Amino acid sequence: MATDLLDKREDRIRRMFGEIAPWYDFLNHFLSLNVDKRWRTTTARRVPPVGDAPILDLCTGTGDLALTYDRAAGGKVPIVAADFCHEMLVRGIAKAAKAGAGGRIRFVEADAQHLPFPDDSFQIVSNAFGLRNVTDTDAGLREMVRVAQPGGRLAILEFSKPRGRLFGQLYLGYFRSILPRVGQFFSRNNQDAYKYLPASVLSFPDGEAMAAKLRGHGLVNVTHFPLTFGIATLYVGEKPPRAG
Repeated sequence: MATDLLDKREDRIRRMFGEIAPWYDFLNHFLSLNVDKRWRTTTARRVPPVGDAPILDLCTGTGDLALTYDRAAGGKVPIVAADFCHEMLVRGIAKAAKAGAGGRIRFVEADAQHLPFPDDSFQIVSNAFGLRNVTDTDAGLREMVRVAQPGGRLAILEFSKPRGRLFGQLYLGYFRSILPRVGQFFSRNNQDAYKYLPASVLSFPDGEAMAAKLRGHGLVNVTHFPLTFGIATLYVGEKPPRAG
């Protein structure tokens, strides 16, 4: 069963997120007690826009982090929000328009493993809770590094495993048992999305293991910041500047 849950073929992941799209925002905020909003704000504060070069938010979903960066930049920096799930993008476009950011955020349907952008394009390449869903994590990271400008930064916000013994056990009990039931009750999807969520998090590298992976892709000044007792972690790395 675990193998089936962790099936990350592109068609399965796209179909899964398409099915839960109508409930995605509500369940994200409800199941995290709205703490996910604070995590995105922290990301834009720790990796702020500098100058007027564009920002790419990859695996944008319904565009929450793209909108957070739009606010952080005062609407003065072009932002591209990319995802390969059409149903998510439809909701992101509507959300951006409602927030008055529709003319500033460009939504693009694209696979994280094969981005349709030139090398060295973006000052920041961000990704919130999407990297672990990419079929080939390393291919996704290679593309993120490729499209970042020399001296540009990657900001990756991802779920992680709390390390505290008592809190960690309590959280894992919630994560494995309660969250999947609540998520499935509301979303009624056929792909076990809210069973896939804890399975994918628990199998994905976090902490120093993830930081080492980023260094392995050539990033420098890699740091990671546990958030809310380690439920999530923000990873930051810099693409080396051009020599000379």
